[in-house]
Amino acid sequence: MLLLALLAVAAIVWLLIAQPWAAPASETTDTADKTSSQSTAESLPVPSGQAAPDPTDTGAVEGAVVEGTTPTAGSTPTAMPCVASEIIVEPVTSADTYAGDQNPQFSIKLTNNGPDCTLNVGTSAQSFTVTSGDDVWWRSTDCQGEPSDMIVLIAAGQTVTSAAPLTWDRTRSAVGTCADATRPRAPGGGASYHLSVEIGGIASTDPKQFLLY
Repeated sequence: MLLLALLAVAAIVWLLIAQPWAAPASETTDTADKTSSQSTAESLPVPSGQAAPDPTDTGAVEGAVVEGTTPTAGSTPTAMPCVASEIIVEPVTSADTYAGDQNPQFSIKLTNNGPDCTLNVGTSAQSFTVTSGDDVWWRSTDCQGEPSDMIVLIAAGQTVTSAAPLTWDRTRSAVGTCADATRPRAPGGGASYHLSVEIGGIASTDPKQFLLY
């Protein structure tokens, strides 16, 4: 009996010290990392590789929530990918007219008229195009470098816009001329131009007109 009592006491002491029910430290850290991965989208890089970019531009999308790549245990995704017919995409210019020493700045605005849904709003899914009549003057994708994806959750009825604009240096773009300092400059004098945008595979319906002087 004395031997059994000693064994019982030893087993209790071992349980108190070893705590086999406690999760390993690495597992606790992993869980914390997974939880922290589901955060608010605060910064979305502007399409890079453009001529004379503004160093303060981030191209972030305001008001959106990042969809975590590794959801916490027990959670199930509730939002489906956005449906194009329920998303309104609009091009936004910083002004309607620009003087000769002013460079236009462009943004994207989108509104979700459907239920909660997810959309790729990363630089790989963004496109800005400037036209004058049938002439395509500039595409943001011509000289874009290192595009990336960013999947965000857009709530029903939510409107999100670029937190920082993309600047056009008023020159003609073309693949292979990105480092050319002598690219043709867009005519001014009141010339009319139109901005069209696309994000997440959804294009804007109506272009935004602006004038260069």
